[in-house]
Amino acid sequence: VQLQASGGGLVQGGGSLRLSCIASGRSFGRYVMAWFRQAPGKEREFVAASRWSIGNTFYAESVKSRFTISRDNAKNTVYLQMNSLKSEDTAIYYCAADPNLITSQIRDPLGYHYWGQGTLVTVSS
Repeated sequence: VQLQASGGGLVQGGGSLRLSCIASGRSFGRYVMAWFRQAPGKEREFVAASRWSIGNTFYAESVKSRFTISRDNAKNTVYLQMNSLKSEDTAIYYCAADPNLITSQIRDPLGYHYWGQGTLVTVSS
């Protein structure tokens, strides 16, 4: 099982980026798929997550209304559209997946079984 994240880069404040995470090795249609991020010197923090069913999305307060998570189960891919980027969004972004999380566990990185390698997002002010 592998998760491959891509789409990071350097962007000016106020700009946009779209991250992608392709899952391979099995069908992830019924998995919770999520994005976390880790800035230098800080702990990994929850950004957004999506259950397999349409409409079940979760966001950190700091990104709500700016970021949108979506998924294409047929392609085993989850996306993170990031708009109105701020310097504090600078971090390595990781995708994660797990088949067995309940809602109360979704924001905890310790609950995720599978992780991608991370993609760096740098927002210049």
